[in-house]
Amino acid sequence: MVENRPFLTFLTHAFLILGFVVVAFPVYVAFVASTHDLQTLLTGAVPLLPGSHFIENYSAILTNVSAAHGLPNYSHMALNSLVMAVVITIGKILISITSAFAIVYFRFPFRVLAFWIIFVTLMLPVEVRIMPTYKIVADLGMLNSWAGLTIPLIASATATFLFRQFFMTVPDEILEAARVDGAGAMKFFWDILLPLSRTNIGALCVILFIYGWVQYLWPLLVTTDTSYYTLMMGMKRMVTAQDGVIAWNYVMAGSVLAMLPPILIVIFMQRLFIRGLTETEK
Repeated sequence: MVENRPFLTFLTHAFLILGFVVVAFPVYVAFVASTHDLQTLLTGAVPLLPGSHFIENYSAILTNVSAAHGLPNYSHMALNSLVMAVVITIGKILISITSAFAIVYFRFPFRVLAFWIIFVTLMLPVEVRIMPTYKIVADLGMLNSWAGLTIPLIASATATFLFRQFFMTVPDEILEAARVDGAGAMKFFWDILLPLSRTNIGALCVILFIYGWVQYLWPLLVTTDTSYYTLMMGMKRMVTAQDGVIAWNYVMAGSVLAMLPPILIVIFMQRLFIRGLTETEK
C-alpha cells in the first residue's frame, strides 16, 4: 500500500515543473526571438512575448536568407540532413541487429572476442577516430559524396550491444521450437526475433535519427561542395556577420525549424520509444 504524502507529491511535481522550465525556456526564447525584427534584438534584451514578424522572418529563412550567406536553399539543406539521418538510422539498425544476431546465435571462432572488439570502440571518443576515418574516406575518393557522409557513421557499437543484450534474454525454448518446426536461421530471425525486437528498433530509431540529424563535425570535414551542406552546417554559417551584424531573427527562425523534425519523431514514436527502453517481458 502506497502512503498518501501530500508534501512529497507537491515536491515531486515542483521538481518536475522546474525541470521542464529549465529545458523549455531557452526554446521559448528562441521562438520569441524568431518573431521580432533585427532592430528589436539588437537592443540587447530579448522580449518575452512574441512579436509581429513571424510570417516575415520564417518566409525569409525559407526563401532568400540562405543565398545571402552563400548557402543553398534552406529546404535543400534540410533535405540533406533528412537523407543523412534516415540513411544512418536504417544502416545502423541493419548492421547492428544482424551482427548481434550472429554473435548470439552462431558459434564461430573468436565470437566473444569479436563482440568485445566492437564494444571497446565505445570507449574511443569520436575525436580519436575522426582523422584515420577521414584519411580512409579521402583515399577511397568519397569526399563530397553521400557515401562519405553516411557510411563512416553507420557502424554502431551501442546498438549492437543493446540488441545482443535483448537477444540473450529471449528464451532458448523459442529457438528450440523453431528448429523443431524446421525453421532455418534466417527464418527464425525474420519471423521471430525481428517482431520481438520491434519496440527496441523503435526506441533506437528515435535516438539514431536525432544522432544523424544533429551531425556537424563530420559533414564539416568531408564536404566542401555546398550542395551537400546539412542544416547544422548551414546554421553555423548563418551565424556570421553581414555588414558587421548577425541576423539573429533569421538565425532563431532557422533554429526553431531545425528542431521540428526531431520533436515530431519523438512525439509520434514516444510509445515505442518508452516501451523499447523499459519493456522486459517477452
